[in-house]
Amino acid sequence: MDSGEAAAGFTALGQGTRLELMRSLLAAGPSGLPAGEIAARLGVPASTLSFHLKALEAAGLVAATRHGRSLVYAAQVARLRALVAFLAEACCGGDPARCGDLNRLFDTDGETTRMEKPVFNVLFLCTRNSARSIMGEAILNRIGEGRFRAFSAGSAPSESGPLPEVLSQLKALGHDVSALRSKSWDEFTGVAAPRIDFVIALCDTLAGRLCPDFGETTVTAAWPLPDPAKFTGSATERATLLNELYAALHRRLGIFTNIPFASLDRMALKARVDELADPHAMAR
Repeated sequence: MDSGEAAAGFTALGQGTRLELMRSLLAAGPSGLPAGEIAARLGVPASTLSFHLKALEAAGLVAATRHGRSLVYAAQVARLRALVAFLAEACCGGDPARCGDLNRLFDTDGETTRMEKPVFNVLFLCTRNSARSIMGEAILNRIGEGRFRAFSAGSAPSESGPLPEVLSQLKALGHDVSALRSKSWDEFTGVAAPRIDFVIALCDTLAGRLCPDFGETTVTAAWPLPDPAKFTGSATERATLLNELYAALHRRLGIFTNIPFASLDRMALKARVDELADPHAMAR
């Protein structure tokens, strides 16, 4: 970043409403906020908000993506970090004893392991919430390495709970199954529900029902997979099919966890998640 870019960035931030706007977007994380919600939080008219957003966009500090009829804005953290680093890069000639290590605090050379990564909440949906979505929840909670929190639910959850053979398979593969249960997606739609960043449907149809509205900032995708409840054959054949289903989900979620979330806007991010529905795309 050169002096001109830095000056433009600090000028854009040098106003109270814009400063509060940036703080709100940073608090919202990579999912961002719809313009209407930002205006309500800040208590400013839509026209005033638009003026301030344009100033921040021009400086590269925020970016917008269209979600349906709404524009969703997110802070460009790398740009903001570079702006602050501009002040610190020459601090005391880089002498930690004199400047308190400030220059290294804002190091922007590549990804830094000291930066706290965002935690994304992912909800897997299936009609009965008894097999595929249960697998997705268990797999992602283990391989997500603390960067993902997985949940599962269904439009008509099984009263008898997850399929016993699915729980047995997961347990045999080292998963903790004690908290896995079949539940309604209604648990994830109230004011007390956790924020959901991604909703991934794992079946062709959810009992003919439309999915609830999980919020304008939620990224949705469908990865249709075969229903274990319809598997036929001997116990050995059914176990083989379950293992294949588990492996298919594990491959997809392994790729999903390695998507460069911070560098993609919402439309590009949705496209990447949608691609994982196609097993051939994973090989490209």
